[in-house]
Amino acid sequence: MQLQSLARAAFSLAATGFLLSTSLPATAQTGVGTKPIKGAEVYFDGSRKMLDEKWTYWDGPRLAAKPPIKWTIMKDPTGQGTVLNSNDPTAAGGLYGSADIVTKEKFRDFRVHVEFYISKPGGNSGVYLQNRYEIQVLDGDTTSHGLAAVINETPSPYYAYNGVGKWNAYDIEFRAARFQNGKRTEKAMLTMYFNGKKVHDNQTINQVWGGPNSGIDGGNDGGKGITDTPGGLKLQAEGHDVLYRNIWIKKLDLEKADTSF
Repeated sequence: MQLQSLARAAFSLAATGFLLSTSLPATAQTGVGTKPIKGAEVYFDGSRKMLDEKWTYWDGPRLAAKPPIKWTIMKDPTGQGTVLNSNDPTAAGGLYGSADIVTKEKFRDFRVHVEFYISKPGGNSGVYLQNRYEIQVLDGDTTSHGLAAVINETPSPYYAYNGVGKWNAYDIEFRAARFQNGKRTEKAMLTMYFNGKKVHDNQTINQVWGGPNSGIDGGNDGGKGITDTPGGLKLQAEGHDVLYRNIWIKKLDLEKADTSF
């Protein structure tokens, strides 16, 4: 009897474990080193060839750089492989908008993975969704203008930062603003993981910040005149040794205003 009871208990536990394991949600694939998810396209693999094929300078009002792209390919300071250094000489002194690079492909809704490495304290760059909405890359700034903030719209989740001299990862699902008869009816929205920690969830975005030199629509009604124009993923040159690697994007079509993953 005792053996039969033990067997029944073991079977019951196993069955319960099975039910629990099959009912739990799938863990989001996020963090440093995350490989492209199914359906994603790689936009930077460490090669000069891919940089030239898939990226160009953003032709904004302050553009001063001339092709080919002067961002350099260098050895990964933490290991094998090569990475991209955003320190374009044209942007020396923090002349943002003068040598930013943007994907040739333009997007509406998408999931993106970007890894960055800030080499020195105070290192500054930025990741722009649709070449509009900046997710800040700035060491030392914990304000709403600071690291991993949806710039000027959320607090900086600085607690999730790995620090200077280490790789960090943004994983973002983004839904573009929606329009009817040329008027915005739904704001852009995103959910974001910073180094595997969810730091923004279904966060709406009100406007473009930084003026016309910052990105698409920055010069429209003080950044509030958002238009229904797709845009590329942009990386900002600020004259600092901020490195990038492992960039991939998956196009999405998010009917509902929900970016949580």
